[in-house]
Amino acid sequence: MSEVHTHTLDDGTVITHSHDHGHTHDPKEVRAIVNRLAKAIGHLESVKHMVEDGRDCTEVLIQLAAVKAAIGNTGKLILKQHISHCIVDAVETGDDEAIEKLNQAIDRLI
Repeated sequence: MSEVHTHTLDDGTVITHSHDHGHTHDPKEVRAIVNRLAKAIGHLESVKHMVEDGRDCTEVLIQLAAVKAAIGNTGKLILKQHISHCIVDAVETGDDEAIEKLNQAIDRLI
């Protein structure tokens, strides 16, 4: 979905652009993120089976910590890519709304 924005720069220049989420992301980067998420989902399913099988709580907690770390690292990767692609464009075009949304996402992520 595309959002069209118009910005007026300090010098009076008017810039109109859209945020077509996905157009600036390298398909290899997207695939790497999807693969990481798939692995984390598989790992979490394994933890679920550990609980169902009555495995030792310590082992379950250690595996949950590993899943949590995998998801956290995936979030960091997405954040880095978002800054590199989307936020660079937002700064260049004066899109304060995109920067505010990033700040809100960081607050939730952390």
